[in-house]
Amino acid sequence: MTQSTGTSTPLRASTQDGSYPRPQMVRAHWTDLSGPWEFQADDADRGRTEGWQARDGLDGTITVPFPPESPASGVGDTGFHPVLWYRREITEEELLTAGLGTGRPVLLVHLGAVDHAADVWLNGVHLGSHVGGSTPFIVDATAAVDRTRSTQSLVVRAQDDPLDVEQHRGKQDWFLEPHSIWYHRTSGIWQPVWLEAVPELAVARISWTPDLVTSTVAVAVELSRRPSSPVRLRVVLDHEGTVLADQTVVVDGPRAATRITLDGQRNGQHYESLLWSPERPTLVDARIELLDAPATGAEASAGTPRDVVVSYLGLRSAAVGGGHFLLNDRPYYVRSVLNQGFWPETHLAAPSADALRDEVRLIKDLGFNATRVHQKIEDPRFLYWADRLGLLVWAEAPSAYQFSSTAVHRMVREWTEVIERDVSHPCIVTWVPFNESWGVQHVAHDPAMRHYVQSLWHLTKSLDPSRPVVSNDGWELTDSDVWSVHDYDASPERLAARYADKGALAGLLAGRGPAGRTMRLTDEPDRGQPVMLTEFGGITFAPGEESETWGYSRAGSSEDLAQRLRALMTAVHGAALAGFCYTQLADTLQEANGLVTADRRPKVPAEELRAIMSGQPSREDG
Repeated sequence: MTQSTGTSTPLRASTQDGSYPRPQMVRAHWTDLSGPWEFQADDADRGRTEGWQARDGLDGTITVPFPPESPASGVGDTGFHPVLWYRREITEEELLTAGLGTGRPVLLVHLGAVDHAADVWLNGVHLGSHVGGSTPFIVDATAAVDRTRSTQSLVVRAQDDPLDVEQHRGKQDWFLEPHSIWYHRTSGIWQPVWLEAVPELAVARISWTPDLVTSTVAVAVELSRRPSSPVRLRVVLDHEGTVLADQTVVVDGPRAATRITLDGQRNGQHYESLLWSPERPTLVDARIELLDAPATGAEASAGTPRDVVVSYLGLRSAAVGGGHFLLNDRPYYVRSVLNQGFWPETHLAAPSADALRDEVRLIKDLGFNATRVHQKIEDPRFLYWADRLGLLVWAEAPSAYQFSSTAVHRMVREWTEVIERDVSHPCIVTWVPFNESWGVQHVAHDPAMRHYVQSLWHLTKSLDPSRPVVSNDGWELTDSDVWSVHDYDASPERLAARYADKGALAGLLAGRGPAGRTMRLTDEPDRGQPVMLTEFGGITFAPGEESETWGYSRAGSSEDLAQRLRALMTAVHGAALAGFCYTQLADTLQEANGLVTADRRPKVPAEELRAIMSGQPSREDG
């Protein structure tokens, strides 16, 4: 049965239930199109020619938003199927639930992510196309709605070439079966598809940038079009019912930007209590109203809003300096875990909105204050729970595996979309455009590849100067805000010696790293960047599956795993590092080196893992 959801606008976006697909810009009415769709693979790519976009039905069914390779989709076919078609009838009730009606005549179809390229039709009318498997896109379906029909036919065609290594595929395997550290593919629709009706002039995008030094928040708003005459934009910020700011500006173009002063912050009142951190994840609620320009002498806040959205933000800063990662201008030791964001039943798609909340809780319960989402742009609902529950996130781009102008073009476009989508989440504290020279394998010797890595670092800094950026996580770094090292040495003694003090770290960065790769490719002056061990560990424990699983070292029992973990973590906690990222959270197919199993059951009691990862003494020690 199709799930159709309409909600009242939550009083506070910061306390929503986590199901809304775009948690930092919430409207009152929407319809979730998750559930059964008609479905058909098109291996011969004949669907367009034969008019499948307008045909009455497809041969099979699928449960959206689960990819067809996954068991939860009801298809469970992991073979090569480069073209996929989806079809669904939208009912009149679903249109009404989405808010289509008086004052909201524009019908938008939102697609959270379709891997890799997509075309969308309504009633046979082409609405738009999108390229990029990790980012959302919106198509305007208003002109294609046919009121003579009892239902509206929505069709999506997805193209995802499994052999295209210029595509930013991350850990999705280009072989038929998973090998080494790569996994089953996630093709087609893999994040929610939903409907929303909006006014003709509406808020289209919001971004927030706090500045703790000036006690201000910069807000940028994009409208759906240029207004025919000036309108007003009202922004109200509050925390738990206390209004922090209420500001209105006149807007005469498609974009507006203003800076809001928080008087309580400026005067030092309640300053600490309003700052966001993992230990105290305070969120500020926002209400954005689009109003007609007032008549002469009218109150600034008077009038019925044309459009209303609610949002939230976090007041925090993320920076580096003096060899430390700095959160809110104070040294902050990062305890992170590598997270593939992969589930056995649903692959890169989340099993449910609640599963994303549970993932954040699990990471925190195991003693971490951060996670590096690896080779995946994570669902915004995960970022919402990281914002709300307090978990730092390193956001990392999926890699391509062949360097070319096509790969560069695709990366620049999609990475820009990623930053635009996620820039306002307080949980995100670091951007990572490259990992281990994947896709730029000869960056140490090829000037074109080096320019590419350098340009992505600068592009990221230009789109968001408020966060640190790692140029190429692991080794072969160009200029970078963090010197990150990957080191899977299983010897605690060697790890302790390699990162013992500042002298040892300086020697490491000046030469070749543990994997034999040059650590730094360029010679920019040191700016006090911290050194972090951002991949290590990877201990496999998979009883009875030794011949089928893979890891960097292997434990023979739960007790052995705990002892190995404690020895490694004792070495890391005692080193001159600014933080770490342990590999990895959960077993993923053949890569069984997780702290928890694929179904998220801890291999060592959670309380013991928490003590190990947070550096607490063992029971034997006291």
